[in-house]
Amino acid sequence: MSFLQDPSFFTMGMWSIGAGALGAAAVALLLANTDMFLSKPQKAALEYLEDIDLKTLGKEPRTFKAKELWEKNGAVIMAVRRPGCFLCREEAADLSSLKPKLDELGVPLYAVVKEDIRSEVKNFQPYFKGEIFLDEKKRFYGPQKRKMLFMGFVRLGVWYSFFRAWNGGFSGNLEGEGVILGGVFVMGSGKQGVLLEHREKEFGDKVNLPSVLEAAKKITSQTSASEKK
Repeated sequence: MSFLQDPSFFTMGMWSIGAGALGAAAVALLLANTDMFLSKPQKAALEYLEDIDLKTLGKEPRTFKAKELWEKNGAVIMAVRRPGCFLCREEAADLSSLKPKLDELGVPLYAVVKEDIRSEVKNFQPYFKGEIFLDEKKRFYGPQKRKMLFMGFVRLGVWYSFFRAWNGGFSGNLEGEGVILGGVFVMGSGKQGVLLEHREKEFGDKVNLPSVLEAAKKITSQTSASEKK
C-alpha cells in the first residue's frame, strides 16, 4: 500500500475527479441547449380559444369571450409572458412595426397579459400599438402551460436574445410572473381557425414577422364576405 503514500497518486486522483466533473458539466450544458428537455407545446383548438374569458383594463372592466377579438376581421394576438420583460417589449415593438400593413389588411393587433399589477401594463403600452386585455386564468398560455426556470440562463439562444435586446436599447424590470411562456396567434375570422400559432420555446424566442404577415393575408373578413353576398 506504499502507493497511497505517494503524493502524485492523490494529485492524479484529484485531476481525474476534476476532469470527470468538467466533462459532466459540459454534457449537461450541451443537453440544456438542445430541445430534448423542453416541454412540447399542445396546439390550441379554435373552440378552446373562443371560450377564453378576457377582461378589459379600463375603469369599468368588461368580461367577454375571446372570439369577439377575431370574429369579424381576424386578429393578430400576442400572449405576453411578462410586460416588464425587456425581451417581451422587444417583440411587442417588432409586432407593432407590422401595424401599418395590418391596418391595410383590416386586421387588428391585440395583446393579452396574465396579470395587471401596478403600472406594468401602462409601461408596456408604448412598445405595443394595440389594445391589451387581461387573461386572468392564463388560458391563452395553454392548454398545457409550459414553464422555463433556471434552464433559460444556460441556453445560448437566450443569451443571444439578451444581447440583441440590450443592443436594441430595450430595458425592463423583474415585476410579475415571467415563468409561463407566451406566444403569438394569427386568428382567422369566424370559423376560419388558427392560421399561425407560435409558442415561445425559450425566453426571447420571437415569432417570425414575415410569417405573421403571410398568415394575416389569408384572413377572409366576414364583413367583406357578407357584402359580396
